[in-house]
Amino acid sequence: MRRSHVTTVSLLVALALGACTNAKDVLEPSAITPPATSAQTQPGNAATAVPAPAPPATSTASAPATTTTPVTSAQSAAILSKTRLQIAPIVGASVEAATPLTAELQTRARQRGITLAGSADAAATHVLKGYFSTMSEGADTTVIYVWDVYDPAGNRLHRINGQQKAPSVNSGGSGGGDSWKAVSPATMQAIADQTIDQFAAWLGGKAG
Repeated sequence: MRRSHVTTVSLLVALALGACTNAKDVLEPSAITPPATSAQTQPGNAATAVPAPAPPATSTASAPATTTTPVTSAQSAAILSKTRLQIAPIVGASVEAATPLTAELQTRARQRGITLAGSADAAATHVLKGYFSTMSEGADTTVIYVWDVYDPAGNRLHRINGQQKAPSVNSGGSGGGDSWKAVSPATMQAIADQTIDQFAAWLGGKAG
């Protein structure tokens, strides 16, 4: 019985020594070194965020704006002074209505610096042809007109149109061809002024 006890104690001592030897081969948790990180914070210092690089500046320069040179009064006057306007016979208006119209066309043209050319003048730069009609309603008469501007070769360059309403000279009014008797000279003179003014504005504007 004593021999068995000694054997048992000896076995226990051997096992204890073996355990101590094997413990040296066990990897301690504290011996595991964490993998290095790209950003380490020093003790006592706060981590500093690195700002992202700013995108490269882009050029936003715009193309230079195009400007239109305004037509000056001197340029317009120079163009009008070189114009020789021929007025063709008026179509559609009576002689009594066409007479004050033609006279005022000539007066207004001279006021605007435009030279009038005769029907046989080969130096005319523009030809003005007018077409007229009337429309009566009650005591009022409306004159409807269309002017075509041609070059010497017969090409149409521009059109002027409109209408002029005025009280009739003849209070009774009339229809058909007699309606021209109700149109006052002042109405035809107003149409002449508007026509020359629009022609001059169109012609002067071509300088731009």
